[in-house]
Amino acid sequence: MTQPALCVVGLGYIGLPTATMFAQAGMEVVGVDIDPRVRSTIAAGRTHIVEPGLSPIVQEVVAQGRLRVSERPVPADAYIIAVPTPHHHDTKEPDLRAVEAATASIAPVLARGSLVILESTSPVGTTRRIGEQLARSRPDLTFPAQAGDVAEVQLAYCPERIIPGRMLHELVHNDRIVGGLTPTAAQRAASLYRAFVRGEIITTSAETAEMVKLTENSFRDVNIAFANELSMLCHDLGLDVWEVIRLANRHPRVQILNPGPGVGGHCIAVDPWFIVAANPTRSRLIRTAREVNLEKTRFVIDVVQQRLRRTEQPRILCLGLTFKPDVDDFRESPALEIACALTRMYPGSVRCCDPYAAALPVQARDAADLHLTDSGTGLQWANIVVVLVGHTAFRSLALPSHVDVIDTVGLFRHRDIASSR
Repeated sequence: MTQPALCVVGLGYIGLPTATMFAQAGMEVVGVDIDPRVRSTIAAGRTHIVEPGLSPIVQEVVAQGRLRVSERPVPADAYIIAVPTPHHHDTKEPDLRAVEAATASIAPVLARGSLVILESTSPVGTTRRIGEQLARSRPDLTFPAQAGDVAEVQLAYCPERIIPGRMLHELVHNDRIVGGLTPTAAQRAASLYRAFVRGEIITTSAETAEMVKLTENSFRDVNIAFANELSMLCHDLGLDVWEVIRLANRHPRVQILNPGPGVGGHCIAVDPWFIVAANPTRSRLIRTAREVNLEKTRFVIDVVQQRLRRTEQPRILCLGLTFKPDVDDFRESPALEIACALTRMYPGSVRCCDPYAAALPVQARDAADLHLTDSGTGLQWANIVVVLVGHTAFRSLALPSHVDVIDTVGLFRHRDIASSR
């Protein structure tokens, strides 16, 4: 078998779609994942994540032999690292163990001419640090820190900038920022992505590209924090936040986002902390935005508790558990956090409904003692409904007249959280 053109380490929400698009473009791709369930699922031509349009393409490229799976990296022309980069929940410091482990795993198979690309969202300087890690592991090869543009192994950083639910379209059509440790690395990485990317590919330094990714997600977090802070202020003033936002947005230079129960997902809820950790003194606004969005989740729990004082025998239905509508992703989900907190506070009195509940890890569900139900059964049982995620499947629900509604996302705006007292 010929050497594959590309080896993608990490077949999660970013790695699998990326590997699939390269394979669909005609490349021979090997995808690497440490989870045997992930490997067996993909090897059978199926997907372990829900993303519109992805499953049939995976089935096609696997059947054609252009996408194979492996437990460990194999020799290839280029390597993409797409593994999680969470933060430590207590200290908020970046946790780069998965990146370091992925880097260590590719070190033995590197050769002269190899290109290594980091896609995982990372603190500024991470690409340079993994280059140094590889140089220590492979003293027989030269790397940018030693040989610059003529190094035998080149490294680049190319962050993903896609949204669940539109991944395939955005992978192809969004502009890509490619940062190299050297100009040669940037150009080689850009050439690789041109296999399927139709958006503009802009080259820069690795550190700039790393900061661009963190900046994009921090910008979103700050703007969401404004909406969430506004929703809490309006609640205290007895005002309808949705009406306030609707009217304020009639201004030609104002576009306030919609509030929610907090901020979730692996990116926006995590990445701003990477900037804060790098320079706490200069990142006061970014830190405050993170704190506001965390506070909003606690605020929702408090509002539910206040409302329950009116109810002798509460029967609480939580609508939605994922971190955003119409995805099967529960990472850093404020909705899941709220549902778990309410389940602990009111044992036996909380049920949860989510159209993607099958994707919730069984151990997470069991550890939280969550009681899952369908929307019809749940609505007939409940006397309080807490709307936490605006899934499309919920939009057509007819709410029984006997239920009290706490709507954190404005799905039923005539009964939203902003007017709850």
